[in-house]
Amino acid sequence: ATILLTEGLTRVSLVAISGTIGGLVVTAVLAAFFSAAADFSVLAGGQLSYFTLPSGELLDISGILLAAIILGAVGVLDDVTVTQAATVDELAERHPQPPMALWRRAMRIGRSHIAATTNTLFMAYVGASLPALIFIVVVAEPALLTLNRELLALEIVRTLVGSIGIVLAMPLTTAIAAWAFGAGNPTVPNDA
Repeated sequence: ATILLTEGLTRVSLVAISGTIGGLVVTAVLAAFFSAAADFSVLAGGQLSYFTLPSGELLDISGILLAAIILGAVGVLDDVTVTQAATVDELAERHPQPPMALWRRAMRIGRSHIAATTNTLFMAYVGASLPALIFIVVVAEPALLTLNRELLALEIVRTLVGSIGIVLAMPLTTAIAAWAFGAGNPTVPNDA
């Protein structure tokens, strides 16, 4: 919805939405897999572990952690996919070329963008988990014990899963856009 609100209903927005959905699917599958494999306890939910529902049941912390990972990545996915779709569209309009050549040119641009974006995501997670990092430094326990703390494992899983989804969304969006905008392919009109 936000892509359509900001970009309008254009071929760039349709390609960006396709890439975003693909990135979200990858992120959700990886988040579910790693959350299940790590088997995070209710304490990983922080203060939420103390809340109960009106029926007396505890909140589903694993579902909340899964949603947190996905929500953490979705804003960055939006940025990556819209920018990459617009880049491919611009390249195609300036220099019409077959989809594969267009994909290669756009990937060179996308690599630089994805490196900066992944760094931004990492810094956002570090900022959000600063109290946990301060605790780890202050406690000054052995490194292996620190690395086995659930709090640190959760942040590592969030960062890695979100980053993998974003990194894979860039070439996916580029491929969709190169196919849609490449010379010789039927495309959606510029203002769908």
